[in-house]
Amino acid sequence: MNRRNVSYISRYNPRGRYPLVDNKLKTKLLAEKFNVSTPTLKGVIRYQYEISSFETMVGLLGGFAIKPSKGAGGKGILVITGREENGFVKSSGDVISTTHIKRHLSNILAGLYTLAAAPDVAIIEDLIHTIDMFQALSYAGVPDIRIIVFKGYPVMSMLRLSTRVSDGKANLHKGAVGVGLDIASGRSLHAIQYAQRITHHPDSGIPLDTIAIPDWRNMLLLAARSFEMTGLGYIGADLVVDRNRGPMLLELNARPGLSIQIANGSGLLPRLHAIEQLDPDIIPSAQERVEFAMKAFGMKMS
Repeated sequence: MNRRNVSYISRYNPRGRYPLVDNKLKTKLLAEKFNVSTPTLKGVIRYQYEISSFETMVGLLGGFAIKPSKGAGGKGILVITGREENGFVKSSGDVISTTHIKRHLSNILAGLYTLAAAPDVAIIEDLIHTIDMFQALSYAGVPDIRIIVFKGYPVMSMLRLSTRVSDGKANLHKGAVGVGLDIASGRSLHAIQYAQRITHHPDSGIPLDTIAIPDWRNMLLLAARSFEMTGLGYIGADLVVDRNRGPMLLELNARPGLSIQIANGSGLLPRLHAIEQLDPDIIPSAQERVEFAMKAFGMKMS
C-alpha cells in the first residue's frame, strides 16, 4: 500500500487534477466533453431550495439514480427502478415515498456522505439497464468492472458483484464478490469474497468460472481514454455494460485499492514495471495501448 501511494499515486497523479475524479459531476461533464459514454445526466441539485423541483427533474422517468457528487465507497447512492401508486421502488424492492427521497437529497447537500462532511451536490442520472447475464450474477445491484489504468494502459481488471451481505452494493469491503478478469479476453480467472477464494456466487450459487464480458475490447478502450481525459497516470476506471448503450464509464478513482490483485491471483508490480520500461518519447494511441496490454498481460503472460 505504501509503495502504491509513494511510487505510483503520488508520482503519476498531479494533485491539482484530483478534483476531476473526486467530484462525480466534474467527471461526468468531462466525459461528455471527450465523447466518453456515461449515464445521461438528468439534473443537479445544489441548494436546499432546489429539492422542491426534484419531481419535475425526474418527470415520468420509470427509474433513475441519485448520487452525492463527492460521495465515497458507494455511500449515499439511491437507485430507483420503478414507481408505484404510493411511492418509488428501490433496487432492493422496497417502496419509499417522495418525502423520503427529498430527505435523502437534503442529507447529500449537507455532506452526510462525504469524507470530510463538507457540503455537496446531488446528481440525478439515467438508470443503468444491465444485461441479462449480469442481472443473474448480482444481487439487487448493478455489477461494475474496475480496470486499473497506468499511463493510459489497462493493466488489470475485475468484475464486482453485489451480494445480500453487501446490501446490493458492489463494494468488496462490504462483502461484494470480486472476479478477476483476463485482460486479453475479459474471461473470469478467480473469484474472491472477503479476500477468500470462492467458486460460486454466495446468494445465487451460479458458478463464477465461466464469465465472459461482452464487448471487452471497447471496455478496455473506454478505460484507456480516461488517461487523456484526466491527465492522471494511475487510476481506477469503473465501468458498466448497459443493455441499450453498451459499455459506459461510471466513475474514476485516483486511489484504487489493491484487492484486485487477490481477485486476479497476480501482482500489479510486474505489469507496472513493464509499462515504465517503454520508451517515454513514443506516445501511442489509446487503441495501440489496449492492443499492447492485451498481448502483454493476457492470461498466458500473467
